[in-house]
Amino acid sequence: MLRLLILGGTTEATRLAAALQDWPQLEVQTSLAGRTQQPVLPAGSVRIGGFGGVAGLVQYLQTEGIDLLIDATHPFAAQISQNAAAAAQQAGIPSLILQRPAWMPQSDDRWISVPDLGTAAEQLADLGDRIFLTIGRQELAAFADLHDRWFLMRMIDPPTDGALLPPGEILLERGPFSLEHERSRLMQYQIDAIVSKNSGGSATAAKLQAARELSLPVVMVERPVLPNIQQATTLDAALQWLKMHC
Repeated sequence: MLRLLILGGTTEATRLAAALQDWPQLEVQTSLAGRTQQPVLPAGSVRIGGFGGVAGLVQYLQTEGIDLLIDATHPFAAQISQNAAAAAQQAGIPSLILQRPAWMPQSDDRWISVPDLGTAAEQLADLGDRIFLTIGRQELAAFADLHDRWFLMRMIDPPTDGALLPPGEILLERGPFSLEHERSRLMQYQIDAIVSKNSGGSATAAKLQAARELSLPVVMVERPVLPNIQQATTLDAALQWLKMHC
């Protein structure tokens, strides 16, 4: 029996773990970083917590006898993905990145593409006074100096004590969100513009459709560059990769 470690925390990781429950040739464990207070737990064995960088992950892979590694973390978990690729190479085991496709703008979208959140903050000068931040809770400090704006900040868990926050209101919600819900939020709070990471997927895509209908600008933070290893964008592709190694 081979041992597979899935680095999870995404819908893709949860679906992959569920699909592998009937694979007798694989023993599957999913690892969650532990950043969400009440995570959605996947099927099978689950580990919660970090590894301690590349060296810690290499030691874990070797100690636990891991044969295969699939990185199915969030598209913006850049450091984890870099560490995973490096650790798998050092441990000498096959690894794969499973990542959902990015969102693509439509002809009537008003997207402003930026490389990072610092640049996103700079783009807000001419986009209105009321901004919807849909970037989670960990990087709100990039907007903390914009005292002449009001921000609606949506996240699953509240910010940590002492976190630097811009002026505005915190909205605790977990997707998926419907188009009706997102349209209502934008109108209720009189939002002028949205800041979003290009996370892809369907859970939060309705905000983009609502912005399109209301002709609101979206400052879109593009994804970081992935490690140069094999990648899959669908569950079927990941399963095919596993079949090649089992």
